[in-house]
Order: sequence, then structure tokens, then C-alpha cells
Amino acid sequence: MCGIIGYTGPLDAKKVVIQGLEQLEYRGYDSAGMALQTEDHHLLLMKEAGPVAVLKETSREAKVRSHCGIGHTRWATHGGVTDTNAHPHTAGKVTLIHNGIIENYHEIVERFHFREELVSETDTEVAAWLINHFYTHSEKGPAGNPYRALCEAVRTIKGSYAFCVLFEDIPGKVFAIRNVSPLVAAASSVGTFIASDLTALISYTREYFVVPENHVVVLEEERARLLDLEGHEVEPQMLEVNWDTEAAQKGGYPHFMIKEINEQPEALERTIKPRLNGGLPDFSEENIPDTLFTDCEKIDIVACGTAMYAGMVGKSLLEPMLKIPVSVNIASEFRYEQPLLDERTLTIIISQSGETIDTLAALRLAKEHGSRILSIVNVKGSTIARESDYVLYTHAGPEIAVASTKAYSVQLAVLYLLVCRMALVRNCMTEEEAQSFIEELLKTIPAIRQVLGDLTPCKHVSERMVSARNAFFIGRGLDYAFSLEGALKLKEISYIHAEAYAAGELKHGTIALIEKNTPVVAIATQEHIFAKTISNIREVKARDAYVILITKPGADVSSEVYDIHIELPELSDRFTVFPVAVILQLIAYYTSDGKGLNVDKPRNLAKSVTVE
Repeated sequence: MCGIIGYTGPLDAKKVVIQGLEQLEYRGYDSAGMALQTEDHHLLLMKEAGPVAVLKETSREAKVRSHCGIGHTRWATHGGVTDTNAHPHTAGKVTLIHNGIIENYHEIVERFHFREELVSETDTEVAAWLINHFYTHSEKGPAGNPYRALCEAVRTIKGSYAFCVLFEDIPGKVFAIRNVSPLVAAASSVGTFIASDLTALISYTREYFVVPENHVVVLEEERARLLDLEGHEVEPQMLEVNWDTEAAQKGGYPHFMIKEINEQPEALERTIKPRLNGGLPDFSEENIPDTLFTDCEKIDIVACGTAMYAGMVGKSLLEPMLKIPVSVNIASEFRYEQPLLDERTLTIIISQSGETIDTLAALRLAKEHGSRILSIVNVKGSTIARESDYVLYTHAGPEIAVASTKAYSVQLAVLYLLVCRMALVRNCMTEEEAQSFIEELLKTIPAIRQVLGDLTPCKHVSERMVSARNAFFIGRGLDYAFSLEGALKLKEISYIHAEAYAAGELKHGTIALIEKNTPVVAIATQEHIFAKTISNIREVKARDAYVILITKPGADVSSEVYDIHIELPELSDRFTVFPVAVILQLIAYYTSDGKGLNVDKPRNLAKSVTVE
């Protein structure tokens, strides 16, 4: 969570930092701040509660010449949303910004007697005082060594962190170090940069490197040096951005979310088509052997939020087809549940950012137990990608809106490719059946385009949703898995209490919540349980619910059981999730927009969850 930007070079540092924070604001928007080293080596500190726009307006009055600075946009963890708690924090000669959580901050305060020094409520200020302590009181050599100060500090700290530091008496340099929380760095003809996300760097360079954990980065005007904790200089592994600056802009759309919803057909094409060979899924380019799929006796899917709901769709397909146990696990609970893992378990990790801290912890636990790791991620070089045995990258491009849309679709696409390949090599599907499966998967792309071509039904539903206090999503089988993601989308951006239920469970308690005109989105696309689902819909309709029914075309259903009927493009049952997902995303989007809310930046949420 939290956005970090650091720069040194010939450009106007204030402009670079502000522009970087604007690109990173989706990572946190409670408050924002920056520290600039002036040409006469003074430090100018500015920070404000509220969005980056407030800081930008305040900074207009600061007539400063600076070529080195750091900036931060915050998602509050320790301490409320105040000017004082906003980053950067200054402690003696150290000015610091931070993404992460210091777990032993109270112990550090007591051990080093910092209590009288603290002015904020944050763990970050404690880290700043700790680094300052080792900078000014080093026991392992002369004081004033920034590298040693950082190394000694992180050996004391427990938790996750990405630190960017300015030292008062070292002008023109930015120092950084990380553990778990992400950082990327780059050097170009216009200076050197460090950030928590590529979106802040893409305007200046396409080449970058992911900062390895517990390595110190030193930004100098012409180069970014990388050192390990033993002081050895390390050659960074350079990567190249495979999308351009326009991909991280709104492109004429009113919000990033609606832009990203519309980008799904192209994202699916980029994710699916390069992995087809003779009409069959082929992972040889990713060096994934078929033995990974044939030798496993159990599959654990581990993810959070939207990625977990994609995993539930994967389970609904994998388990009946492969006839082996498949479990979907909440990453934040996984390592505390003593999961049953061994070398015959395939663990599938799903994360858009590749930095989700709970998911990363689950990955490491699975590896400790001998499980092989296959990860589905969107960001090349991310921590989860680097620590996995095998990686299948999705090709969604940058996703800026906090509510995930195209990342969900491409995660599903990769899972469908996996289902097909695993079934084929385990002799659960013939080659002809596999080719037919892929043909159906490819049909989802024009189906989504068809949904996007007529937005009227979704807008109509949203007009009823805007005044709702509660909403329910129901379905059976795969339709239930779809429902979970639909409810999440609605609640996270419209603030309407929304829950998804397996339709057959209504009579076991949930139906007590149905009141007159309560919106119920009923998904009935699975032919073998269609009649049962319609019976459940009749139960809520009998309690005067307002029913939005989603079916395949030509479904035999009476108009008595619905108020709005949305028909999908023609697809076989297993593939309806793709157009259904888009419909539910659009309903959530237009509901939020209709309520006048900040669609891209819902309250209390941030895009990448890098704190536990």
C-alpha cells in the first residue's frame, strides 16, 4: 500500500515527485508529502492530509530549486490521517518515507529511549529515529556512514518495509532498502529514480530493476548503485517495461475502472493466444513441464480478494475434471491453519501485483513443506514471481483502479488454460476435446465485446441499485463462484452491503434478510442446475425482492420471477463467467458513479496490499 517516489538528477525534483505521486495515488490517498533538498543543501519538508492534489496546491507557493527529493502518498496503518502522521518523517539527520509495518516498533522505542523524541503516532517515525541513531552513534566504525546505518537498522527491525532516506549532510543522493514491500529503480539520461511501482517511472525510462530484498540502493545523479548487506556491489538484473505511458492514463474515459473494463478483450487476447500451439495450450515458452501437472496428487490455490474468487472458479472446473482434491485458501489464513502440504502438492499462487504480503507468506510456507509453486501474476520481476518455481504471467498491462477488473479476467483465462493442459496430459480430456475447449475459450472474447457494445441493461440495473442499502447475489455451482466476485465489486466501490450466497442456502437463514425491493442478482447459466436455481429465485421473488436475472439466451423462464432480465451472448456453460464478470463489473461501476463516489479510489482501500 502507500506510494513511494525518489529522484536525483538534473530535472526539477518537485515536479518529478509530484507527478510520481499522482501516478502512485491509487496505492494510498489518505495523505501525501515530500522532502526536497535545495541547491544550497537545505531540506524543505511539505506534507498534507488528503489527496495529492492538496499537496500539489500547497507546493505551488514553494519557490524552490531542487534536484533531489522523495515523496510519499499514504494508506494509514499506524496512526490516524493527520498532517503530523503523513510522511516524510524527520529524525535528526534522517528524513524517511516508508511502506510497510514495523512489528517491533514499541520494543525499539523502549530499547533506544525514543519516547521523548516522537511527535507522531507512526511506526515510521520510530524507524527514522533508529536509522538516525545508527548514523550518529555507530558502534562498528566512524559515524556518518549511511550504508552502515541502514544495515544496522534493518538488522534490528522486524516487519515489512520499503524505506527511502535522505541524509541531511549527504546532498544529491537517495538511499533505499526493502524487505517484502516492493521497490523498483531505474537510471536514465535524466537522472535516477526509485518507486514502489513502475507507473511512476515509465515517463522517463523503459528499463528498470526490481530492488532485491535487503539490498541497499544508492541513487546518484548518473547511476543507481546496488549493494548487499556485506557491502559488495551487485549488478542489478535489468528488465524492460512492455507497455507504454498511455496504458497508465485514462485515455479519454472518465475513470480508470471503465477504461480497464473496456480493455478486457485485448488483455485476454494477449494472455491466451501466444500460449496456443495447434489449438492447444502450450507452456513450453515458460519452461513449465507437463510433469508438474501429472505428478501432483493435490492442488492448493492460494490468493486474496478478487484473485481468490478467480481461484474458486478454477476449483469448480479442476476438481470434477481431474478427480483430485482442489482447495482454495485465503492467503491471510493459510499459514495459520497448519495446511497439509508435501512434495506431491501443487500450490497455485494468484496475485495481480506479485507483492501481496499474505500471499507471499503462504508461498514461502508451501515451499518449506516441499510443495512446488506455480504462480499467476501480472508484474514481471515481482517478489512472488521470483520466488516461484514456475510463473505464468498475465498480460493485463497496468491496472490503476483499485477495484480489479481486467486482472480478474486474465487470471481466469490462465486458469482455464491450466485446466485444459492438466486435463489433457492427465488423460482426462482427449486432444479433440481440448481443442474444442480452447475454441470455446476464444469465443469469450467476442462475447465480452458484445456485452460492452450495449451498456443499457447494466445502467438500468444501477439505477435501482443506487438507493439500495443491501444487495444479494445468488447462484449455484459455477454461478455461485461468479456471484462472490460480483458482490465484492459492488460493496467495495459503492459501499452497499452486498453478499453472495449459494442459492440453495437461502432457506437456511439468508432469506430472512430479504425485504420488499431488496435487489437480488440471480445468475442462472448452468443448464444442469437451472431448474433448481429458478426455484430458489421464486423464493426471493415471493418475498418481494427486486430480481435481476442473468441467463444464457433463450432460457425458458417466466417473467414472473424477475424484474430485469439480462441475456448473455451464446456460450457453453463453463465459459459464461467471462461475460457475467463484465456485466457485474459494469453494474458496480455505474452504481458507484451514480452515487457520485470516487470510483477509482474507494475509501479505506488501496490497490496493492503489502502490509499484513
